[in-house]
Amino acid sequence: MKHDEIYKLRAEIFKALAHPSRLMIVDVLQEGPQNVAQLVKLVGSEYATVSRHLSQLKKAGIILEDRKEGNMVYYRLQVTCIGGFFSCVGKVLNKRKRSLNEAM
Repeated sequence: MKHDEIYKLRAEIFKALAHPSRLMIVDVLQEGPQNVAQLVKLVGSEYATVSRHLSQLKKAGIILEDRKEGNMVYYRLQVTCIGGFFSCVGKVLNKRKRSLNEAM
C-alpha cells in the first residue's frame, strides 16, 4: 500500500472520531458492549442520530456489530487499542493546558 493511501485511510479514521458524540460512544464501548438504547441515553440524541454515528464508526472499522438479542443490537469495539489513543490525546490536552497557563 502506498504512503498516500495509508494517510488517506488514517484520515478517514480520524474523521470518524471527529465528533463529541462518537468519542463518547467509543469511550463507553471500551467498558464493554452496549446496545443502541444505552448509547441513545448516553449521547442524549435520537435513535436515528446515534445510528448514523454508529454507522460512521463501523465504516471506519472502529466498532463491530456484535450480536442481536431480541430486537436490540449490541455493539463492541473492533480494536481495544483505542484507549491508548485517548490516553495520548489526554497527554496532549494536559500539555496544551500547561502551555496556556505558563503564557498567562
